[in-house]
Amino acid sequence: MPGGKANLHFVRLATEESQAGRVLSLNALLILNRIWSDRRITAGESMKLIQRSETEGRAVLESLVESGLVESRGERKGRSYHLSATTYRRLGEKAAYVRQRGFEPLQQEQMIIQYLEKHKCISRAEAAELWRVGPYQATRLLKKLVKEKKIVMHGTKKGAWYGLRS
Repeated sequence: MPGGKANLHFVRLATEESQAGRVLSLNALLILNRIWSDRRITAGESMKLIQRSETEGRAVLESLVESGLVESRGERKGRSYHLSATTYRRLGEKAAYVRQRGFEPLQQEQMIIQYLEKHKCISRAEAAELWRVGPYQATRLLKKLVKEKKIVMHGTKKGAWYGLRS
């Protein structure tokens, strides 16, 4: 794989998979290496990486999910893929999974509340950046908080912003 210094943990992972009868294709190795270096990938990014259709890129990603090497997060076009806890453990980086997996809903709620206490308002794009999720997932999370009456939405459509309830 291009990119400098060899990663012996990654080589061992590929070797172990092969010895277990789960030979990883070149496309799977390319995608795993990209996830390893960038921490996540989307189907569109995988398509460009392996120079195949998005359907083929998604198929490779789903096969990696089925094998337990990768997990998906999000829905539809906002779906991204990251290494599983088992894979991070096998690669010698147990804590990296927790950093990459992100925050649980209660933590996300607390992040927004703290953000709003300091900054008074937040947009959907800012929430997506804060939570490290896609815009659609951010919208769903914000709407859930509005429905639960924890925050209030001001404005509509692109000009909308959210604040604390008075």
